[in-house]
Amino acid sequence: QVQLVESGGDLVQPGGSLRLSCAASGFSVEDYYIGWFRQVPGTEREGVSCISARGSTIYADSVKGRFTISRDTAKNMMFLQMNNLKPEDTAIYYCAATSGRNLGVYENRCPPAMDYWGKGTLVTVSS
Repeated sequence: QVQLVESGGDLVQPGGSLRLSCAASGFSVEDYYIGWFRQVPGTEREGVSCISARGSTIYADSVKGRFTISRDTAKNMMFLQMNNLKPEDTAIYYCAATSGRNLGVYENRCPPAMDYWGKGTLVTVSS
């Protein structure tokens, strides 16, 4: 069955870096539309970065130039490299995947919904 397990969240100072990892099982990260989302309690979940059905990388404007999404098909993992972290990046980060229809329209933005989610890993950016 599909499972996603995030790791790598930590407390980091502003300007610092973290690399989040997501171990996938039950599917190939090459075959599914995958991405990273984040959520602060009391706020709406935000799509941070995705890899589209055509292999394009997508980034929210708030993280563009600072975050990099990648995948390793041999390890069946996905990653989010986060550089120049800001306090507003503080959130629970979730990796997610989906294989639904019409994903081709999401070449410039992450889908509003995904089928499979990890349990999240906390990133705290604070001095």
